[in-house]
Amino acid sequence: MTNNDILRRLRYTFDLKDSAVIDICALADTDVTLEQVAGWLKREDDDGFLKLNDRSMVAFLNGLIIFKRGKRDGVQPPLEERLNNNMVLQKLRIALNLQAEDVLHVLELADFRLSKHELSAFFRKPGNKNYRECQDQILRKFLLGIQLQLRPGEIDPELE
Repeated sequence: MTNNDILRRLRYTFDLKDSAVIDICALADTDVTLEQVAGWLKREDDDGFLKLNDRSMVAFLNGLIIFKRGKRDGVQPPLEERLNNNMVLQKLRIALNLQAEDVLHVLELADFRLSKHELSAFFRKPGNKNYRECQDQILRKFLLGIQLQLRPGEIDPELE
């Protein structure tokens, strides 16, 4: 999944206006403009499309954590330069304050079954022997499950 796809789905799921996306990024000390957000939300073949880089996506996800849970005490962690599906899954889990059972329930809402052990492999450090890379399909199902939980009965136009 591209960062642009993830942002579009999260924006729909949380019913965020463009200005809210700007405010959320600002919570992570990152300034973005309305033009940037509009470009990120366009399709690849649309005029004005802007590719959302990893650093800006991390800023949005970190800002979402602060938006949902509040700023943590002490020094804020630096923005990661690289982003993968495991990190997206982890940051959304933190933002939504989900335990392993909650994540499994969200996945079940999207008709995807996973064991607790399989799930825990996604949250391990990459060097760990039990680490497993989160595939696009799993992240897609997780995002769909969140949408179904927060907006039951509504279909995201992205998925049609």
